Amino acid sequence: MTDILFDVNLQQIPEEFLTGDWCVADRVLNRNAPDSSLALATRFSIRPGTVQVQAPELQDSGQWTMERDSLLNRPYLELRMLQEETRALITRLRRSTDGLQSQLNLYFQSGMEIQLARPC
Repeated sequence: MTDILFDVNLQQIPEEFLTGDWCVADRVLNRNAPDSSLALATRFSIRPGTVQVQAPELQDSGQWTMERDSLLNRPYLELRMLQEETRALITRLRRSTDGLQSQLNLYFQSGMEIQLARPC
């Protein structure tokens, strides 16, 4: 049975809510780099300070930090991968009350949108 997911206040997201193994549940691709590791990703593994991206026949890894803009305190993920560096606005985070199920929506600088889910 699927738990009900609740929206998390984006201005108060702790970094630990982002860590864990995520599957790509949905994606809207951009036209700039449809063959990049992020555009082809099927799984993200986010650990404190490090991120691994898995895609068919492709893997990429790097570092991440969560930054906030100074005006509205919106959270961004700064990704420094081996193949690219980019920034993604966290547009929505939903979690179950026990924290075992989550959905994370990211909007990248390139215009690509990804919805991540866990568990996979």
